[in-house]
Amino acid sequence: MTIQQDWAQEAWSQTVAKVNKTSKRIGANFPHASVDGVYKLEPAYWWTAGFWPGLLWLLYRDTKDEGMKAIAASCEQQLDQVVADYYKLDHDIGFMWTLTSVAQYKLLGSEDSKRRALLAANLLAARFNVQGGYIRAWNPWREGEDNAGWAIIDCMMNLSLLHWASQTTGDPRYAHIATRHADMAVEHFIRPDGSVNHIVIFDPHTGEQVSVNGGQGYAPESAWSRGTAWAIYGMSLSYKYTGDEKYLQAAKRAAHFFLANLPEDQVPHWDFRLPEGVPAYRDSSAGACAACGLLLISEQVSPAEAALYRDAGERILHSLYTNYGAWNSDAEEGLVLHGTSHFPEGKNIDVPLIYGDYYFVEGLSRLLGHGELFW
Repeated sequence: MTIQQDWAQEAWSQTVAKVNKTSKRIGANFPHASVDGVYKLEPAYWWTAGFWPGLLWLLYRDTKDEGMKAIAASCEQQLDQVVADYYKLDHDIGFMWTLTSVAQYKLLGSEDSKRRALLAANLLAARFNVQGGYIRAWNPWREGEDNAGWAIIDCMMNLSLLHWASQTTGDPRYAHIATRHADMAVEHFIRPDGSVNHIVIFDPHTGEQVSVNGGQGYAPESAWSRGTAWAIYGMSLSYKYTGDEKYLQAAKRAAHFFLANLPEDQVPHWDFRLPEGVPAYRDSSAGACAACGLLLISEQVSPAEAALYRDAGERILHSLYTNYGAWNSDAEEGLVLHGTSHFPEGKNIDVPLIYGDYYFVEGLSRLLGHGELFW
């Protein structure tokens, strides 16, 4: 066993042990951010609803723990009501049903899960704006609001649901929408230096770009680190499904920017371009997500390049394990400390985040060779 496998296997074992404990309290619910050491539970329609069951499916694949399986399956069933209610659905349909229904279908061949995932893919495809070539991000949050022209970089991670639907049904329409959105993102989101816009606003009638919004980054022209991570992983997934070289090049450009701006411990600050006086909190979730993307890129490039990306991904995951882990703390339900959700709105700063936990566990799973991606 290599040194890498030694630490990764140790981290995996500690993760399994901790989740066995925390799952007794969390159960078939939807944790988002840790507050005073306890994961706050959100409604089933919240965008992070897929990450806890997705994490459980990752562990179940290795452990065959029936308790984890039951919790993950129950979470998936609860999402049926979200579909029925309809109004809370947005572009995060991909996050939610990829890590629940697609995951269970890939692992267990469940026909109910297949049906749910295909329905979700249809609902996601229906958000596509033909004029602008983008999948609309959100519905109006309050009466009178108009965000019909808003697209965000996060949606690159939702496109896998559409590609999966085309592969599963043989119908190319889903993949056509996914590639149109990815093409738009290459043009409008990935900057020449590899940094990334968070929100791009289009005229929903003409499809022309109107403006750029800073979103969860410090400012429109700054460099939100999790946005860069979404781009690294999302673009490499688009390359995985299409073989289109421009997506791989976009993923590599974002990856090089990300790696060039990492601090010494290899875990990013929440934004790479912060002025003096603004707190430079870490965002461990951005590090974990980027690491997964880097590991995927390492499988897509020549052998001469592969080690660069794989080693970088492993360094990030190893730092998260050794410097940011809460493995032995009974006072903390989260696995990975020091995530930053939304600094501009003052939400969930310097706390564990369920998506950070998920991507960390997925990264470990990849290092240990535990099967195919759910994405």
